[in-house]
Amino acid sequence: MHFGPSAEIFGMDGIIVLIVVVLVLFGSTQIPKLARSLGSAQKEFKKGIEEGSSEDGKGTKSLAEAAPPAAVSPPAPAPPVAQAPPPVEGAPGPNS
Repeated sequence: MHFGPSAEIFGMDGIIVLIVVVLVLFGSTQIPKLARSLGSAQKEFKKGIEEGSSEDGKGTKSLAEAAPPAAVSPPAPAPPVAQAPPPVEGAPGPNS
């Protein structure tokens, strides 16, 4: 058995088979919805990339500089521990 280069896996026959499989899995009514959602996701991604790069060019502060330092509060004091009174001589103990 002879295997060709990996580029030949998706030849014309492979693309046709892929299209048929996608049609069977998703149905012809779902494919336009899928394409629209992928297109809008791509637009949002590009928009986010452009906004991020434009903010970098404006000399904005980094997150560490922009955020105020967190207020550090001292730990709360521990509640007092209840201790048993010392045993009284002549009184019956717990072991008697």
